[in-house]
Amino acid sequence: MDLNNINFQVIADAFAALSGWEVLATILGIIYVILAAKESAWCWPAAFFSTIIYTVLFWEGQLPMQALLNFYYMGMAVYGFMLWKRKAEEEGDFLVTTLPWIKHILIIIIGVMLSFSIGYYLSTSTETRLPYLDATVMIFSVIATWLLAQKILENWLYWLVIDSAAIGLYWQTGYYVTIILFVVYVVLAVYGYKEWRTSYQQQVVS
Repeated sequence: MDLNNINFQVIADAFAALSGWEVLATILGIIYVILAAKESAWCWPAAFFSTIIYTVLFWEGQLPMQALLNFYYMGMAVYGFMLWKRKAEEEGDFLVTTLPWIKHILIIIIGVMLSFSIGYYLSTSTETRLPYLDATVMIFSVIATWLLAQKILENWLYWLVIDSAAIGLYWQTGYYVTIILFVVYVVLAVYGYKEWRTSYQQQVVS
């Protein structure tokens, strides 16, 4: 990243242009990750309202793929809330679990294949910038959200990589304000992983 190429006036103008809805969606998104790290089912309502706002904003901004991704997040927010509540009622608590590494390897292979296929389609059929990186961030975001809903510990490691890749994507496409949000998400992914790992280790000991 070449810091000399950053137009700080553009960044300042972008901050000034932020709508109240966009700020609210961002705040709710951060609250969602913090509550998820704390294993609170209330993370999902925060995610739901954040993604409603982002779905509308992206659709109005003529970014249908991002709108579609956030529509998926909306559905997962409902699913995650119902799943976490049901598990807590049935089992007293919804415990953090892990997946064997062989399953993660399989997930990654499938994710890469889907990302390449969608990236190829975007590169040949649309004018999408950085189609392969865009597709990869989208596909693995879908996967990681499902893993988080299932309370799989390693979901945070996926998010760590996804959010870092998203920073590169937004850097190259000029979304500097969004980069700041994703830097926060990277830090929260580390925090979430530590919190869930501690919880998982306590479960194993007990």
